[in-house]
Amino acid sequence: MYTHVAKFVRRITGLMALILLSTFFTGLAQKKEPIDYVDPFIGTSNSRWMLFPGPTMPNGMVKLSPDNQGSVWQGGYEYSVGSIHGFSHIHGWTMAGLLTMPTNGDLALKPGLPDDPFKGANAGYHSRYRPDGQQASPGYYAVDLIDSHIKAELTATERTGVQRYSLPKDSSNRIMIQLNIPAEYAYELKDARITRVSNTEIEGFAKSYSGWFNEYTLYFVMQFSKPFKDFHGYADQKELPEGKEISGSKDIGVYVTYPTSKEEQVLIRTGISFVNMDQARLNLKTELKEFDWDFDALVKHNRTVWNDVLKTIDVEGDSETDKIKFYTNYYRCFTGKMIMSDVNGKYTDASENIQQLPAQRKAMIGGDAYWNTFWNLNLLWTLTSPETVEQLVGTQLEMYEKTGWLSKGPTGIEYSGIMEGSHEMALMTSAYLKGIVKTDAETAYGAMKKNVAIEPQSVGGGHPGNPQITDYAKKGYVPVEKGAASKTLDYAFDDWCVAQMARLVNKNDDYNFFLKRSGNWKNAFEPKLRYVVPRKADGSFIKDFDLFSVKHFVEGNSWQYSFYVPHDIPGLIKYTDKDLFLTRLENGFEKSEQHKFAAHALDRTTGQSAEYYINHGNEVNMQAAYLFNYAGKPHLTQYYTRKILDTFYDASPYVGWNGDEDEGQMGAWFVMASLGLFEMNGGTSADQTLDLTSPLFRTARIKLNSQYYPGKEFIVEAHDNSPENIYIKSAKLNGRMLKENKISFKDVVKGGKLELYMTDKAN
Repeated sequence: MYTHVAKFVRRITGLMALILLSTFFTGLAQKKEPIDYVDPFIGTSNSRWMLFPGPTMPNGMVKLSPDNQGSVWQGGYEYSVGSIHGFSHIHGWTMAGLLTMPTNGDLALKPGLPDDPFKGANAGYHSRYRPDGQQASPGYYAVDLIDSHIKAELTATERTGVQRYSLPKDSSNRIMIQLNIPAEYAYELKDARITRVSNTEIEGFAKSYSGWFNEYTLYFVMQFSKPFKDFHGYADQKELPEGKEISGSKDIGVYVTYPTSKEEQVLIRTGISFVNMDQARLNLKTELKEFDWDFDALVKHNRTVWNDVLKTIDVEGDSETDKIKFYTNYYRCFTGKMIMSDVNGKYTDASENIQQLPAQRKAMIGGDAYWNTFWNLNLLWTLTSPETVEQLVGTQLEMYEKTGWLSKGPTGIEYSGIMEGSHEMALMTSAYLKGIVKTDAETAYGAMKKNVAIEPQSVGGGHPGNPQITDYAKKGYVPVEKGAASKTLDYAFDDWCVAQMARLVNKNDDYNFFLKRSGNWKNAFEPKLRYVVPRKADGSFIKDFDLFSVKHFVEGNSWQYSFYVPHDIPGLIKYTDKDLFLTRLENGFEKSEQHKFAAHALDRTTGQSAEYYINHGNEVNMQAAYLFNYAGKPHLTQYYTRKILDTFYDASPYVGWNGDEDEGQMGAWFVMASLGLFEMNGGTSADQTLDLTSPLFRTARIKLNSQYYPGKEFIVEAHDNSPENIYIKSAKLNGRMLKENKISFKDVVKGGKLELYMTDKAN
């Protein structure tokens, strides 16, 4: 009897073990990687040209994605528009070009706007699609085109785009290739050519002028996995006589035909360059050598690359939605900037000369302005991707050495002059102080000092430096007759950054001079009102001042800019008066909470302006919630950062960021606030202070790059964290009790553990 019982127990025990093992391995199989939480469709119904659902590599030159709008603000892809007119290879700020579209049926030689017909004489070659008929993840996009019955799939390397079209049985199948396309910033096609090299390859170039400064020539080599039958050119929506080459300007394109007697797949791979045709071919050959025509292998490679980027931060919490928001925002921090150099380091400079990068500089990276990135992207990049920071600083130094100036907005490796101040200098200062960049400090300082000491002159049709810097230096402010009132505040912060670099390179006289001049922010404030008020050349302030008017301010108003002194918050509080400072700040947040901290218009009896307080959708006051840390009410920092995380950001295509995501700006704020960390002056002071706030997740692990930092991992653990327990009761760093709501960046990169004990009661 006991033998039978023993056998029974062993059998049950074995069965339980099998069940446990099965459950364990099922759990492993179902465990999501960080990349699985990324939803590239988030915010695409309320986004700019630079935010797109299609594939790109981190900071990739190629950003291959569907487009479905005309040449309008926030052009490109709109999630709620039910059609697509093609897949274009470039989605950089003020940069666009090279669209392809598979189609069939009646011949159309224009993309077609969303309201245009899909068949007939006035139709475009666009096609309808269903929202559930498309897929997207980092490095991959697919859509079923209803009108043509074609499935299009996209992937990419840094400088090539690869597409797979599944064509139906149809004698009219063709692929459209167009050079001048609808984009957010309309551009002029000044000269272009497309040449048939063979029945499996075409090549071409498009010389374009965009915005007010950016001239660039896009070269491309496009190869097809199967021979096409015919090659036809068109210009101004009229077919041209058959030939091997077409050229012109304004509006040109070609189409190649693929009549099929059964369903077939055709792959297209395209290498691009902004240098010349040979470079485009070299990029194509080099980056696709490993993959040849294996589309699925390249998609898998994209997944590996992106997951390696995203898993540098591992978060644990109960909300799947919060993880989707977190990793999607993290992803967006690496999709906006754009590599502009080729695989061998050649690039075209701002004067349209071909240059060769020295071996120590890995890539030239362009993009929109660095305006206020010191609050968001700079900390994220320096913490999780210092190699990116090294490339960005190298780009700035290369531009200074070759064309004489740093660039505040180096899209196309040009001088856009966009936005105020020269905030690339905050990134550079931070990179040197944090030890990420260790060479050329004297050169960097010379370049930075030039920005704040010399009135700039145009370079290559662009606009470097700080305009009206001589007026600022003479008067201590920029007169309203010469520029925006907010310019004085930006220039004061620039002075601060230059001062910190001067100290680093032992230029003590310069340090003292620029440190003192960084106090010029006070000259922008009207002494009685203690608000920033536009000031005339004669020293007087304008009359009939409206606190909420955007006139004389850059993308903000006086109320918002009166909190904008990132390098001297204690001085600002003292100048304003602490009680008045807090009253204003609390009032602004209370009135903005019902509007989810997004720009809104309140009725006013004067009707003169909208009453905007906290506008988290733009850069001017993205620091505002952290100001409570400096004014004695850190619990309000914790309350409002969590509120913004929960209500301003969402996980839908229709909202996402409630405005312009701005090449990672909104995304980086979400990521860093979720970790409970913020950098008020952008890491430009020797102490490298980080502000603390209420983390979103129970645990976050930040993997540190051992090539740059001594530590391996930094952990943020929030004990008893929950949607209710949003306040920090106490905190420990590596077991040591903290007395203030701050730590140092140095503490983080040494590795260790920050423990926050959370409660539902304000402390």
